[in-house]
Amino acid sequence: MIYILVALPVLLIVALWWLYTPDRPRAALEARYAAAPSQFVEAAGARLHLRDTGPREAPAILLLHGFGSSLHTWDDWAAELQTTHRVIRFDIPGFGLTGPDPSGDYTEERAQAVILALMQRLGVERAAVIGTSMGGRIAWRFAAAHPERVTKLVLMAPDGFASPGLDYNRPPKVPLLMRVLPYTLPEGMLRGSLTPAYGDPKVVTQALFERYRDMMLAPGVRQAIVDRMGQHVLLPPEPILATIRMPVLLLWGGQDRMVPVTNAQDYLRALPNARLVTFPALGHIPMEEAPAETAAAVRAFLAE
Repeated sequence: MIYILVALPVLLIVALWWLYTPDRPRAALEARYAAAPSQFVEAAGARLHLRDTGPREAPAILLLHGFGSSLHTWDDWAAELQTTHRVIRFDIPGFGLTGPDPSGDYTEERAQAVILALMQRLGVERAAVIGTSMGGRIAWRFAAAHPERVTKLVLMAPDGFASPGLDYNRPPKVPLLMRVLPYTLPEGMLRGSLTPAYGDPKVVTQALFERYRDMMLAPGVRQAIVDRMGQHVLLPPEPILATIRMPVLLLWGGQDRMVPVTNAQDYLRALPNARLVTFPALGHIPMEEAPAETAAAVRAFLAE
């Protein structure tokens, strides 16, 4: 028995040491992922990792990435769209190389303030705003709060409606498994959450996996994710969506297992001026799976 009592703490320490995953050094991540045209700009008290490409006199597009992602998710779209548009994308505070928000505030109101400050900093009066998943929710909330700033709205599998475990008007309980995220990031767990986001799992190359892993391991990002989850309060979306009058394009992958395409009907019922385009073979991140095809749909919508 005494040997067991002695061995258990040792085994626990070894297990914790084996599972412990420290943050990556910021300098190494910036060297790998923040080469030109990346830059860092101050807006609303945050240091934002930004890429701003395309002709400055062209119509502006603002791209908002999803949960756990970064501006790199838009790389292929930027290449497709920057010939005719000014394409602005940034790591939303709490993610990527922007890292934690110094304010510690990850509410919707804070996100809107950061976007508005960034547009002012860049001298952009109006832009077409495009968001995916979490970024889609931030996009439509911004469009409702600042309609004078938004010309058109593109929402790709946006969240915002209640779902099991996520009710309106109260923050969710952060699961214990998520609370240990700042200390560990097992490869199997990350692959298990990333691969189902694609209609074709072969899209998840080693380079793509490493990018998502490295962005999760950027200094302070995992704690910021936990903080964001604890502050996330959903409001009933229908009254807010009903105020959005600009044209809206909904894009959805038919194989989306994160936010099923059936959820599009909630938005079509609530938005006064929206239409839906689906891509039957694609998953939750269509701009990475089929960038040319999906960007063409956006380009046609923006040209109308």
